Amino acid sequence: MERVRGGDRVAFERLYDAYHRLVYGVALRMLGDVSSAEDVTQSVFLTLWSAPERYRTGNFAAWIARVTRNRALDLLRARASHPVDGEVPATLPEDDVLEDVAAAHLDAERVRAALARLPAEQREPIELGFFAGITHQEIAKRTGVPLGTIKTRIRAGLRKLRDALEKAVTA
Repeated sequence: MERVRGGDRVAFERLYDAYHRLVYGVALRMLGDVSSAEDVTQSVFLTLWSAPERYRTGNFAAWIARVTRNRALDLLRARASHPVDGEVPATLPEDDVLEDVAAAHLDAERVRAALARLPAEQREPIELGFFAGITHQEIAKRTGVPLGTIKTRIRAGLRKLRDALEKAVTA
């Protein structure tokens, strides 16, 4: 990021190559629309290039995923408050949106902590599938692990996550 702050285009291209799938995957999962996900991806990286000082320190992947999530939430809120062609939105924004966002941040922290405790063989395919938007078949191809094994590892990891999160809620 220091090189990006200095205007190094090659460094920026490397960041883009390394993280564009993550950004696109988060946006696509939240928005459910390819075009909107592409727009959010472009917007996130444009912001990164034009205002690199917004990233200070810490886990870059978590930071850029959070920026993407916030940008997608902004778009969803804008859609809800400004329906197209006179349509009434299916869900209207609630008065306590701020509380929902705060709760979502707490939940995200719990999920990240529980995910970090998983064995790498379970954590990595879950991250690729859920955060990078990669199919199980693509994960198998990339890792050289059989498709059935990938599915089993993801299923086992998700069970462990569910158990850990249930314990965190009841604690």
